[in-house]
Amino acid sequence: MAILRIARTESFTKAWKQLTTEQKALGRKAIENLITDMGYLALRAKKIKGAEHIWEARVSRSLRMTFQIEDEMIVLRNIGQHDETLGRP
Repeated sequence: MAILRIARTESFTKAWKQLTTEQKALGRKAIENLITDMGYLALRAKKIKGAEHIWEARVSRSLRMTFQIEDEMIVLRNIGQHDETLGRP
């Protein structure tokens, strides 16, 4: 499956603005890896239990992002600290 587009929810955009410059750099790299190879080991991408169509990926040791895959598009849903983000995927 080739990813042709990236979309961002309002929640993702709001959370992104609150990240530090360093966290944004890590986030950009994670998004690039997600686009080119969702199986990239460092991402540890997996479906969230109890949320059928929502996935999570590791941005850093403590930072996570959630997303959905729709046809050839990734919809970025949320990004932030591990527990906080996964509590509101």
